[in-house]
Amino acid sequence: MINISDWMKIFSDKLDQTFGGRIFFIGLQGSYARGEATETSDIDVVVILDELTPSDIRAYGEMLDGLENRELICGFLSGKNELLGWEPSDLFQFFHDTKPIRGTLDALIPLLDAEAVSRAVKIGACNIYHGCVHNMLHEKSEEILRGLYKSASFAVQAIVFEQTGLYFSSQRELLTAASPDDAVIIENFLHLKNGGAADFEKMSATLFDWAKKLIAQT
Repeated sequence: MINISDWMKIFSDKLDQTFGGRIFFIGLQGSYARGEATETSDIDVVVILDELTPSDIRAYGEMLDGLENRELICGFLSGKNELLGWEPSDLFQFFHDTKPIRGTLDALIPLLDAEAVSRAVKIGACNIYHGCVHNMLHEKSEEILRGLYKSASFAVQAIVFEQTGLYFSSQRELLTAASPDDAVIIENFLHLKNGGAADFEKMSATLFDWAKKLIAQT
């Protein structure tokens, strides 16, 4: 298992060498941020610069290529102004699921109003609905189904936040706060995430019906 504290220290030092004082924010997302990482978990890093140019992207890529565990590194790279101008519904989960390593994302807070959370639910439900129909008709892929359930779990996080004002990063904790209908989605997601077999037809129908109902309600 990667010692993520040591790895992030090396990562941050390399960023300083590459971009100097231009770094606005460094963060960590995903299973390492939640303390749920396994041997195969991605290292999901967030880097926000004062601005981002094509040459910066190339420099960042070259920096990543020199790091250990390069094959596991993913994440988000942006300029500050682009982030502040981002679609607010996309920023809801981004803000809550990002563990700050250096700097703060508090500048996003005014953007994360009730409308942004509601749009996160609505857009998520519409995308899941479309993805279910397409997958049931064409790809018939269990891997796509897993991805759709992952997206649905994000929507449930927003739904529970709307209802309670609380954000649950842990899916296990989210399960205890979700409504019965939403809890079924989280249970299926956890089953698939943990390597459980996919009952493609049943799980697709469950997800489709859930998204259909959610679209009608929002």
